[in-house]
Amino acid sequence: MTDKVFVDTNILLYARDSAQPDKQPVAQAWMRSLWLKRNGYLSFQVLQEFYVNATQKLKPGLPVELARQDVRNLLLWRPIGTDAGLIEGAWRLADRYGFSWWDAQIVAAARRANCPVLLSEDMQHGIDVEGTRIINPFAADAPQPA
Repeated sequence: MTDKVFVDTNILLYARDSAQPDKQPVAQAWMRSLWLKRNGYLSFQVLQEFYVNATQKLKPGLPVELARQDVRNLLLWRPIGTDAGLIEGAWRLADRYGFSWWDAQIVAAARRANCPVLLSEDMQHGIDVEGTRIINPFAADAPQPA
């Protein structure tokens, strides 16, 4: 896949979560592909969620310095920031599609980045949201990274 791909927090976490032997290699393959092709996108919200969950909720958790280095590396992806326009867009998406507030912000950020693909396990696989298709990379019919 050569399109821009927006990555939700759960994909980053699975790439680091050794307690998920089925999901970790899939998430790692996606992350490798996105790094190599330089077509990965995310938001500051995703980075914040990743850091907190990686250091406090994963069992075993990542060492703080390793999680910080992951965040520093992902800053190269030029994360999408939250501003008034993104909040307004997220409200509109939440109202129209029934997304949770946090998911609506992620979809709004993916839309702002003009990503035709959003990788997420947490949202409905296969739906198109105004030109952004949500893909659960762990679904049986999900495309695989090239």
